[in-house]
Amino acid sequence: MNASDDPLEPSVGAAPEEPPQFKPYHHPAAGWGAARSVTRFLVSERSLVEGPRAIMRMNHENGGFDCPGCAWPDDTKGLHLDICENGIKHVTWEMTGKRVGPEFFAAHTVTELEGWSDFALEDQGRLTGPMVYDAATDHYTPVSWQDAFELVGRTLRELDDPNQAAFYTSGRLGNEATFLYQLLARELGTNNLPDCSNMCHEASGRALQAALGTGKGTADLKDWEATDALFILGVNAASNAPRMLTALADAYRRGAQIVHVNPLVEAAATRTIVPHEFVDMALFKSTRTSTLNLQPRIGGDMALLRGMAKAVLDQAAEDPKALDQEFIDRHTTGFAEYRALCQATPWEEIELQSGLRRADILAAARVYREADRSIFSWCLGVTQHEHGVDTVREIVNVLLLRGNLGREGAGPSPVRGHSNVQGNRTCGIDHRPKPEFLDRLAEVCGIEPPREHGMDTVATIEAMHRGKLKVFVGMGGNFALAAPDTPYTYAGLRGCELTVQVSTKLNRSHVVHGRQALILPCIGRTEKDHQREGVQGTSVEDSMSMVHLSVGMKRPASPHLLSEPAIIAGIARAALPDSGTPWQWYVEDYDRIRDTMARVLDGFEDFNRRVRLPLGFRIKQPARELVFLTPSGRAEFSAAPLPDVVPAPGTLALGTMRSHDQWNTTIYSDNDRYRGVKNLRTLIFMNPDDMRERDIAEFDPVDVTSTARDGSTRSLRGYLAVPYDIPRGCAAGYMPEMNVLCALVDRSTQSDQPIMKHLKVTVARAGRTV
Repeated sequence: MNASDDPLEPSVGAAPEEPPQFKPYHHPAAGWGAARSVTRFLVSERSLVEGPRAIMRMNHENGGFDCPGCAWPDDTKGLHLDICENGIKHVTWEMTGKRVGPEFFAAHTVTELEGWSDFALEDQGRLTGPMVYDAATDHYTPVSWQDAFELVGRTLRELDDPNQAAFYTSGRLGNEATFLYQLLARELGTNNLPDCSNMCHEASGRALQAALGTGKGTADLKDWEATDALFILGVNAASNAPRMLTALADAYRRGAQIVHVNPLVEAAATRTIVPHEFVDMALFKSTRTSTLNLQPRIGGDMALLRGMAKAVLDQAAEDPKALDQEFIDRHTTGFAEYRALCQATPWEEIELQSGLRRADILAAARVYREADRSIFSWCLGVTQHEHGVDTVREIVNVLLLRGNLGREGAGPSPVRGHSNVQGNRTCGIDHRPKPEFLDRLAEVCGIEPPREHGMDTVATIEAMHRGKLKVFVGMGGNFALAAPDTPYTYAGLRGCELTVQVSTKLNRSHVVHGRQALILPCIGRTEKDHQREGVQGTSVEDSMSMVHLSVGMKRPASPHLLSEPAIIAGIARAALPDSGTPWQWYVEDYDRIRDTMARVLDGFEDFNRRVRLPLGFRIKQPARELVFLTPSGRAEFSAAPLPDVVPAPGTLALGTMRSHDQWNTTIYSDNDRYRGVKNLRTLIFMNPDDMRERDIAEFDPVDVTSTARDGSTRSLRGYLAVPYDIPRGCAAGYMPEMNVLCALVDRSTQSDQPIMKHLKVTVARAGRTV
C-alpha cells in the first residue's frame, strides 16, 4: 500500500474548539499541577465522591485494589496515598457514571460510530451488556451470554485448524484470568497468543534471557532505595511511571547520582513535588530528580553505552578497580571479545552514532565508575528499534563490567508499561513457550499443548491478510488502534470471520471488526467480583516481580457484566464441550485457579498463602542470586557492532510517544502539560534548526511522510510543527495517530517489534514536495 496516495488521519483526541497553544513547561513534575488536573478530571467524570474514596483504597495491601495503570511497584513500606495523577485518572475513567447500553447502540449505526473520534467513543462510558453485530442493520444488538458463548464456541469448533484463531491480550488481565486464557488456547491446540509485549518490551525479554537466563529485570524497589547511581534511559517517567518520581526524589536527597538519557529532556528529568509529601506541597518545595541529562539522537543509546564501556575499560589500564575482574572471571563469559570490540570502536564513530560529545559520554562513564552500586532502567525508547535487543544486551554488558548484579542496589530494571503485562508473560501468554512450561502444563492440567511456536502481533496481522486467521479474540486493550500500519491492520480485522472484544468501554476495535463481531463487557479492576464462593481477588505482578492481590471495592457498572475468568470459562465450555478442565469450578473460587498455577509455574509455590501476605511476595529470580540459566551457565557478554542510526540527508528519525494526558490508546484530553501543549495532538515536535532549514515556522501545517523498508510510503497531512529541544535530525509525535506511519515491514529482525521509535520520515510544509 502507498499510504501517501490515500493518507489515513485517525481522529483520536477530544477535538477542542480552542486554538492550539505551546509554551515550554518549566514547573516541577507532579505537585500542584497534577492536583489541579486531577480535580478537573474528577469533576468532568462526576466522581467527586467515588473518586477520592477509590484513591484511599488504590495500591493498598490487605484489601485494596491495584492501580489498573502502570506496573510500577507499590511502596515497600505500605505507603498510604501511593498514587499518581495518571493512576487517578485511569481509575476515574473506569469508575465513570456514564453508560453505553442497548439504547445507545440502537441509536447509532456502526458506520456512524466509525466517524467518531476515539475520545468520543470511550467518553460514552461503561459498556453494560454483551452485544452482537447485525450486518443487516449495521447495528450492535443485545445478545445473551449463553448465545454469545455459543457463537464463539461454534466458530472455534468449526475451524479447519486451531491455528486459524488468535488470542490477544493487553496488560490489564489478572494472573488468574491469564492462566485460564492461555489454557483455553493451548487446549484448543494453538500457541497463537500475541500480546502487547510484542509491540513494547519483547526486546527486553529476549535480551535479558540471552544474557542472564531470565526475561525480567533483577532489581527491586529496595535496590532503588540503596543504589548509588541510577541511569534512566528512554522513558518519560512523569507520564509513563509517575510513581517513579518518588524514588528519584528520594535518591537525590540521599546523594545518589541520577543520569537521564532521552532525546527530549522530560519533566521527570528536572524536579518534582511529590503529592503525598504534604509539607513540600504546602511550601511549594521541589526536589531535583537528576544530576545529569544527556540527549542522544534517536537510536543513539547503544553508542552511548559502548562509549561508557570503552571509557571504563580505558580507565582500568591505570586503575584496576575500575573493573570488577573477580566478578567477570567467576560469573561471565565473552569478556575478552567484548573488550576487544570496545577497544576497536573509535571515539569518532561513538560520537557520530550517539549524537553526543565525547566529554558528555565521559561524564556519564565517570558517574558509573565512581558508583559502588548502579541500576540501569529503561523503557520503549530503548526497545522499539531495529537494534533493541542489542541495546539491552549492551546495558547488561556495562553492568557486568563492575559486577552490578546479584547484590543490593544494583542490576537491570526495565520499566514495564501496563499494570500486569509482566504477569501475563509469567503466567503463560507467550507465543514461544518453553518446553519445560508445556511439560508441566500437560502433567498438571491433563492436556496435550501444541509444541510449535505460535504467532506474535505482527504475524497475526499478516495472517489476517492472507486469510489464514479467521477468529480474533481480544482480551482487553484496543488492538485496532495500538497496532502499527493502521490501514493494513484495519483491513486485516475486517477480513476475519469473527472478532471478539472483551472490554470495559467502547473503543475503535469495536467499530473495526470482522464479518461477525461480539462485544463482551467485563467488570473492572475497581469493582467487586462476586462468585459462588464470595468476593474474589485477582493477583498481578509488577515490573519488579512482586505479586500481590487486588480486590475491587465498587458495585459493578451493570448487573449484566461478567468477570474475565467467567468470560474465558464460558468461551472454553462452548468451544471445548468434551474438555476435562473444570472451567466452572475454577470460576467459583479463584483460589482453585491459584492452586493449579502453583503446580505449573515456577516461583508460585504456596501461592494462595503467599499472595495474601502484606505486599504479597516476590517471584524468585535465579540471576539475582548469580544463577544463570544460560547455555554457558554464566552471564554472557555480547559483541554486537554499532548500528548506523544517522539519518540520511533530508530525512529525520521520528519517534512516537504518548502525551501526558493519555494512557496507551486512551486519550483524556488534547493537552500535554509537561511538554507545554494545549488543544493539539496532530503535531510533530522538531528541532528549530531543522524547521528553519525547511522554511517551517511554529504551527505551520506540514506533511509527514515515512518510507518503509520495502519502499512504500505513508503520509499524514496538515500536522502542525512545534519547535522543541530535540537533537537535530530527530522528530517526535503522538501515538496512536502516528502509528499509520509505521509499515508492518518496519519491524525489528531481532525482536519482531514494530520500530515505532525510529521511523524514517521527511517533513515539508503542507502542499510542498520534498
